[in-house]
Amino acid sequence: MITPPYLQKGDKIAITCPAKSLPHPIDDAVSLLESWGLEVVLGKTVGASFHQYAGTDDLRTHDFQRFLDDPEIKAIIAARGGYGSIRIIDRLDFSSYIKQPKWIAGFSDITVLHSHVHANFEIATIHGQMPLNVPDATGTSLVTLKKALFGENIGYSVSTSPLNKPGYGEGILIGGNLTLLTMLSGSVSEMNFDGKILFIEDVGEYLYSIDRMLWNLKRSGKLARLAGLIVGAFTDSKDNDIPFGKTPQQIIHEHVKDYEYPVCFDFPAGHISDNHALILGKIVNLTVNLTETSLKYS
Repeated sequence: MITPPYLQKGDKIAITCPAKSLPHPIDDAVSLLESWGLEVVLGKTVGASFHQYAGTDDLRTHDFQRFLDDPEIKAIIAARGGYGSIRIIDRLDFSSYIKQPKWIAGFSDITVLHSHVHANFEIATIHGQMPLNVPDATGTSLVTLKKALFGENIGYSVSTSPLNKPGYGEGILIGGNLTLLTMLSGSVSEMNFDGKILFIEDVGEYLYSIDRMLWNLKRSGKLARLAGLIVGAFTDSKDNDIPFGKTPQQIIHEHVKDYEYPVCFDFPAGHISDNHALILGKIVNLTVNLTETSLKYS
């Protein structure tokens, strides 16, 4: 895997919206990034609107392409997720980006970009807080984003969950939003799961849908060939009139309980205010025991 150059004070970074439009300005996020010593360039999609998107597919493609090609831009941060990245991913030309890799950061719908970049170019990206979320984000989560961008240590130790499966695993960290990972199956943006440490999270999904997506991963052999599983937040899950009978965590546990690798539940990442940054595409060591879970980068 290739790691883009970490940021330094004075670097120029871009904020763009490859998916849904912003509901309000992101002045707080710009001020925060500037306080880190970065020069912030706003894309034309920031403030743009076309139905639910941050501008037309053409505008969003052009905006992202502009920053992929600009050698002065050292990182591209998605302003928000929502829906829409899948509509432009095949229009993007990554030839300049491959020659001069730079950080792509975001989560949720930005899983499309994470997965596509890893599957095709094996370049590390960052799963972490986005400008839209800055006002509600914990200080800790924002510090982890800064550390990930600037190349500081972001190893984690978190308290254990009763559903955790103890063990040790080592491999490249991949993953993101479960819905998007499932949706990308069979496409040129699908990653190889073999021997990887998989991270998953989701928001607003029906419990039966979570179960169905896990069946997809299981029946395709992806779950069986992992080196470890990290389960982040599954927030605002919905149920039917007749209850499904299990929590998202219990559903996931049922699907992976017979595998040998370690499984960590309730990891602080996903659609939560305390969304800790993860560098996807780098080798990690996952240790799960009865008292804590440790995630360290090699």
